[in-house]
Amino acid sequence: MTDLESWIKYGDEMRRPLIINPDLANSSKVVIVGGGLSGMTCAYRLSQKRPDLEIILLEKNDFLGGVISTWESGEWLCDLAVNATRPHPAFWRLIEDLEISNSFKPSNEKAKSRWIILNGRKHRLSMSSIFRIGFFRMWKSIKKSRKGGVSVAQLIPHKQIADALTLGIVNDTSENVDADFLMPSMTSFGPKPPVKKSKLKKKILQNYPIFTPKKGSIASLEGGMKTLITALEEKLHDSNNVSIKLNQKPQSLESLSSEYGIPESSIIWAATDFQEDEKFTELSIFVIGFKQEHVKNIEMGYGTLIPDTKIPISGILNESDLHNSSRAPKGHRLFRLMVPHSRWNGDEEIILKHAEKFLATNPVLFSKIGVRKIPRYEPGYMAKISKLESEKNLIGWSVSGVSITHVVCEAERIAELF
Repeated sequence: MTDLESWIKYGDEMRRPLIINPDLANSSKVVIVGGGLSGMTCAYRLSQKRPDLEIILLEKNDFLGGVISTWESGEWLCDLAVNATRPHPAFWRLIEDLEISNSFKPSNEKAKSRWIILNGRKHRLSMSSIFRIGFFRMWKSIKKSRKGGVSVAQLIPHKQIADALTLGIVNDTSENVDADFLMPSMTSFGPKPPVKKSKLKKKILQNYPIFTPKKGSIASLEGGMKTLITALEEKLHDSNNVSIKLNQKPQSLESLSSEYGIPESSIIWAATDFQEDEKFTELSIFVIGFKQEHVKNIEMGYGTLIPDTKIPISGILNESDLHNSSRAPKGHRLFRLMVPHSRWNGDEEIILKHAEKFLATNPVLFSKIGVRKIPRYEPGYMAKISKLESEKNLIGWSVSGVSITHVVCEAERIAELF
């Protein structure tokens, strides 16, 4: 699938490899291990494409959704993992097919600005940020990165800016993150589009259902990402060819093959615990809320990245600024705090102290709402998985990446193989 039509449907996601056994498409029964967003979306897309295909979805927990969850307390609401999506037609298509378009809205136009703390001072991230790096220095780094296997630190030769970027996405410092994984279009990883980028972009913009996103915007769901999981679960329960089994934790492909009487090529592994040597980073998520009048000096925007390792908070997301749906009681603002465990000793009072320093004192809400584990994508990761022989079917967070766009596109691309 490297034709123009596929590039229009998936854009730069076409650069990411599919780790899929060619024999999967010949299956009459498919077992999907892992009931997170990736496994659920894959099951849904396959059930749409092949109503005759028997699909069994296995989940180790007693609920579906995996890391996609939404915390609520009264009128306060915050997503623990992904809270919005960048523009991509595949995600728009999923929203439309799930019939939740009315809950899906573009981000607040007044909240586009992003900031970074550099040497103790707050700077707005923009195209002018490249001058802090140096145009020719940046150009040389991009050119070198196209040899493959370099880190984001090598791609973006400004330690603080590079770290802020990677910490905000994968909770890791830039020297530990594969540039091909995070920015395949910049490093020219994978297959190339069959037409010029400008021409392709125009065609992609004509391919959006629901609404065409404006430049710099994201989009989110009323009620948080749990709205997406609930809609997917309802569709799967309504599908005659899908069965869901909770509290299941198979040990191997071999055991599943024997239990369900299918070849290993008919098993799709969407669980992150497939490889015993899987490496993760951990972070805690906190929320802090204020009366509007107490944080009126905090400019409305997307949020602030903090690369300084002496500060336990790596990022402050202006949660209630972003969305067109409410995330806080009227007259209040909510902020989400990202706290990497590599920078924190576990004392919650320290987090509150730093949050008050950056925002304001006397919050009306302060709470730890969860812990996240994120796979590590070390330099050379994309080159490594591209060389995997397609004997197994591996999908999900530890393969395609942490973005919901990655896993949603991956599921649709797999369905097209059938």
